[in-house]
Amino acid sequence: MSASDQVHEVLVVGSGFAGLGQLLALRRAGITDVVLLEKADSLGGTWRDNTYPGCACDIPSHMYSLSSDPNPDWSRSYSPQPEIRAYLERVADEHDLRRHVRFGQELTGTTWDEERRTWTVHTRGGREWTARFLVFGVGALHLPKTPDLPGAASFAGPSFHSARWDHDVDLRGKRVAVIGTGASAIQFVPQIAGVAAEVQLYQRTPAWVLPKGDRPLSSRRRAFFARHPRAHRAYRAAVYAALESRAVGFHTNPALLRPVEWLATQHIKASIDDPELVAKLTPDYSIGCKRILVSNDYYPALARPDVDVITSGVREVRGSSIVDGDGTERDVDVIIYGTGFHVTDAFDGLEVTGRGGRTLREVWAAEGMATHLGMTVTDFPNMFFLLGPNTGLGHNSVVFMIECQTRYVAQAISTVHATGMGGLDVRAEVQQRSNAAVQRRLDKGIWTRGGCTSWYLDAAGVNRTIWPGFTVRYWWETRRFDPTDFEFFGRAADAADTTEVPDAPAATPTPIPAPVG
Repeated sequence: MSASDQVHEVLVVGSGFAGLGQLLALRRAGITDVVLLEKADSLGGTWRDNTYPGCACDIPSHMYSLSSDPNPDWSRSYSPQPEIRAYLERVADEHDLRRHVRFGQELTGTTWDEERRTWTVHTRGGREWTARFLVFGVGALHLPKTPDLPGAASFAGPSFHSARWDHDVDLRGKRVAVIGTGASAIQFVPQIAGVAAEVQLYQRTPAWVLPKGDRPLSSRRRAFFARHPRAHRAYRAAVYAALESRAVGFHTNPALLRPVEWLATQHIKASIDDPELVAKLTPDYSIGCKRILVSNDYYPALARPDVDVITSGVREVRGSSIVDGDGTERDVDVIIYGTGFHVTDAFDGLEVTGRGGRTLREVWAAEGMATHLGMTVTDFPNMFFLLGPNTGLGHNSVVFMIECQTRYVAQAISTVHATGMGGLDVRAEVQQRSNAAVQRRLDKGIWTRGGCTSWYLDAAGVNRTIWPGFTVRYWWETRRFDPTDFEFFGRAADAADTTEVPDAPAATPTPIPAPVG
């Protein structure tokens, strides 16, 4: 029997926090016929792909793990990439999740079959997989975004994106151009400054950068948390509460962020003596409008005599040089792009075809990235997103959001099973109401009123990325799957039956943990 002949209950795409977390939530709900498709040959998602020097989390370590599998053994208060990836590998091994994973299966598109009530998933290489339910756990930070610069293709030296770091390129003694100053660049620039002969940093818009309270965590402390899991959970709860308090400034009263902006300004001045460089690095928009970054070594690296911050942009790339916006030409040996990822357009390259032959790309191009709770889209039945539109965060750990969603998805599928139906589709009016409420709340926040453009916004300037408010609110709205938000269709045993069950009872829900349990 080929993969396309066998109908699985659930297909999950992606093996980062979202995908592995979904496997665990489905197992807890008693759903075991699950296959996870992973494009690479190993687990880890964005924490597998990003191996650039200095790569680390900018959320405190103890909140950057699944509540079902807290990790007491982080070596630092902000965990480095190798430890996060090792944590995901350990979770997979301890729960025997690898048996669900099929490596080397890169999704290229998927099509809903109305008659069979299944999704057929197409992967690169021509293999097909079929399932009743489809869950996208691909996240937002997996498709590197490289600018289309004039002449870039003619560059004679090595060039690569930070998310595809070429470790075979020796930067010692090289003239290195770094294009972009986002969350990745502020981590790797200090690592290569002093190794390279020269670093040219091409900055379009400066970021607000706060001091990073990063320090080693003692073996004694780690052993204490390992021996006393309740104390560890209490500490996690305290970290969660501290992070959650930041939502007040982001969402309800941006004026409360002014002291934070003053702190960031002092951080620049304490690190750099050159007034001209201070001016280059001081944003002209309110803090919080773009992602706030944290670093202790970024500004000192930029103050080095062998680092040049260039703010006039890039006019063109030549065979072995870059011409900036002012016409100055500088010789370059290596180009590194720290230009982020495709976020609001991440699904444009996939053919996701739902009811009536409409593609997700067409629907979102016409209506914007509208969803219900960031997880479901009308006319794309039995399909769910993890960390979908408007469920990203600027103030707390997205792992919290992932756990809310994986539990909700497991409850939704369990409800379909309990009612004996073939599937479910979110009601159009529910999606419209849900999306409108999110956008109303976002209109009051710093991301809309802060005076900047950012990757949070789509091409029309609408924020399709951030959840507008406290994560506790999202937990509350997703704590129980509400079947009245959906139309149920088709008896599972009769493909011709399209009975609607608007008041279908929910299956017994998975026990709801405390928000940071």
